[in-house]
Amino acid sequence: MKACFMGLGYIGLPTAIIAAEHGIEVIGVDINPQVVDMTNQGLIHIVEPGLQELCGKVVTSGHLKASVKPETSDVYLVVVPTPFKGNHEPDIAYGETATRSVIPLLKENDLFIIESTSPVGTTDKMTDLIFSLRPELKGKIYIAYCPERVLPGNVIYELVHNDRVIGGINPESTEKAIGFYSRFVKGTLHKTNAKTAEMCKLTENSSRDVQIAFANELSLICDKAGINVWELIELANKHPRVHILQPGSGVGGHCIAVDPYFITAEFPYESQLIAKAREINNYKAFWCAEKVENAMLKFELEHNRKPVVAMMGLAFKPDIDDLRESPAKYITTKVMQSRNNADILVVEPNVREHKIFKLTNYKEAYEKADIIVFLVAHKEFKELPRKENKVILDFCGIYKK
Repeated sequence: MKACFMGLGYIGLPTAIIAAEHGIEVIGVDINPQVVDMTNQGLIHIVEPGLQELCGKVVTSGHLKASVKPETSDVYLVVVPTPFKGNHEPDIAYGETATRSVIPLLKENDLFIIESTSPVGTTDKMTDLIFSLRPELKGKIYIAYCPERVLPGNVIYELVHNDRVIGGINPESTEKAIGFYSRFVKGTLHKTNAKTAEMCKLTENSSRDVQIAFANELSLICDKAGINVWELIELANKHPRVHILQPGSGVGGHCIAVDPYFITAEFPYESQLIAKAREINNYKAFWCAEKVENAMLKFELEHNRKPVVAMMGLAFKPDIDDLRESPAKYITTKVMQSRNNADILVVEPNVREHKIFKLTNYKEAYEKADIIVFLVAHKEFKELPRKENKVILDFCGIYKK
């Protein structure tokens, strides 16, 4: 069996590698020649524990190769981003482009899968597109929507062991897709239709966003009331039927901070709670930036000089290099724009260099700074001793004080 993965990003690359490790011949396609070159050298362009070794193994064995163009295969998977246009309206142009590029290669009995996060009805639209250009394939190929459920930092394990939802455009397509994923997924494969599978992916992450919004809103209330939010949540969670998540500097990443908009854009009147949760989590980042700016002003008034400020973390979650939709990056940018000549040290231990920010070693920044702003709970930061002579703004629970 040969599978063509359209997109070698944070999901496409690990999935392609896992499929190749399980004996599937994989051609990975990406529009970025640098990504293609690195992959063909057995190198990965993302940070994901254990993935580098697997990539080298499957490239050496010949099960994985990369290209800028798709090749004739038995299975085609669309794993490309779905960005926004206008007011957080999903733009499926990348998915459509990827679909169009493989349409000439499709043949009888092929399986076409969309993994990209998509608005409800996207699979039907791509199905119509395929059959409008290749009407002779109607009833002769299989089409399904099969979203991933993985946590960055634990992708290798979760791609194999997590349950998956498999939604075909018809029962035959669902069965065909289950046959493919069962080659490397040990979790349960749950049958449904394409529309329900699309909504399921959006629902899972919207649910998480709402839960995080409760924790973030609670942190705002506790700050005003003079209560330690970390202690409060720990105590409240002693209740046998209560589980409150931990607050942070907002919500980022390619799923939780994005997927709810796919629902609110299509169902604006029905999704009041989902929309409000997005507002709260976006506001939390703005609130954090204001707290930093106020701390800088207070320091200047008390010490008659500008402070040195360490912005600790840029990633959207701990111990990864992914900066997409990161509230920490937003907060850092906003603080730098209003710094009024203060010295801002930007820290991200999982990134070597950044095209906008000049990065500083985390230990050096901690020693030099007057104000320490913890934005992401990276493991390196948890090793730093709390120093009473520094102003510490802990938005992610490093010290939980």
